[in-house]
This record gives sequence, C-alpha cells and structure tokens, in this order.
Amino acid sequence: MKKFINIGISAVILGFISTSCNDDDDYQTVESIDKVKIDSVKIINDTMDVFTVQSIKTYSAYQSNCEGFYGYDYIHDDNVTRSVTAYKFKTDGACQPSTKTLASQINFSPQQTGTYTFKFWSGGSTWITKTIVVE
Repeated sequence: MKKFINIGISAVILGFISTSCNDDDDYQTVESIDKVKIDSVKIINDTMDVFTVQSIKTYSAYQSNCEGFYGYDYIHDDNVTRSVTAYKFKTDGACQPSTKTLASQINFSPQQTGTYTFKFWSGGSTWITKTIVVE
C-alpha cells in the first residue's frame, strides 16, 4: 500500500513538473486604455417606439493588431441628450501595423417619448450628432 501511495504521489509531482507553469504564453497584458475617435455611426431607424430596443453601430479605426474596442463612456447629459465616447485598449503583444475598422454597438432602449440627440466623439472637439424620435 505504501508503494502504491508513493507511485501516486510521484505521478502527481511528475504531472506538475511536465506542465508548464506559464500556461498563458499567448496571453497579452492590456497596457493602456485611451479614447478612439468614432469615424461613423449607423442608426437603422431614426424613429422608434418607446420600450423597444435599437442597436446603434459605431465604427472606429485601429492602427495595429494590438488594439481593439474596450468600451463606451455613455453620459446622460439630460433626459434626451447622450454623449458617447469610445475607448480602445492596447496590449503588450508583438504589434504589427495594420489599420482596421471595427464595428461596436450600443443598444438603445428609451423609457420615455421624445427627440433624443446622440453626440459621438470623433476627435478633438468634434462630435457626430444623430437624432432619434421616440414615439
């Protein structure tokens, strides 16, 4: 029995030794988060019903394979005005220059009727403005 336990312990130790301690060889660390300008916005319907959902797509250009969409800063300026800023991440991987345009989306689900104004940050003090009428 003692020999059987020693063989089991040896097998477990051998398993730990043969398994790489660094299983995240392909893992890349996010180095920074920064604003990325929104180049264009696609709104399918400029009129919609209250309590329904509409996807609003934004398109931004990324300069390398180490960059990607991180998230939005979605600010309610007032009851019917929204300011949207997109953010990108950059990893510490082996970056290759390659301009690519990626789409991201916001799901808009208004809770009251009105004319909603969306301002999407497109660099500096420039904004792309879109309007959706909610009935």
